[in-house]
Amino acid sequence: MNSYAHFVYEITKKFPKDELFGVTSQIRRSSLSVILNYIEGFARQKKAVKRNFWEISYGSLKESKYLLHFSLVEKYLNTTDYKKAVDLSEEIGAMLWKSIQSIKE
Repeated sequence: MNSYAHFVYEITKKFPKDELFGVTSQIRRSSLSVILNYIEGFARQKKAVKRNFWEISYGSLKESKYLLHFSLVEKYLNTTDYKKAVDLSEEIGAMLWKSIQSIKE
């Protein structure tokens, strides 16, 4: 998860400067939110609270994944970087989903 956020920050350095407060900011926040909400959930003792944070993390992952696609279509992102980011997001998504399902009520 940590590598995903770092990679998103790296690739967004190449985004247009006029997107700094738009797509660049949003994709950075959502990718960082994936790891931050996972960590916060991990620190919680109650299963329902833990699961809630992990679901937020999963939602942030889906948000950032859409923004990657949007960035590819807008040509802010090249295909190689897009593929690498999507591959990372797929790995994280599978892990998160498994974690969420493991504490289902």
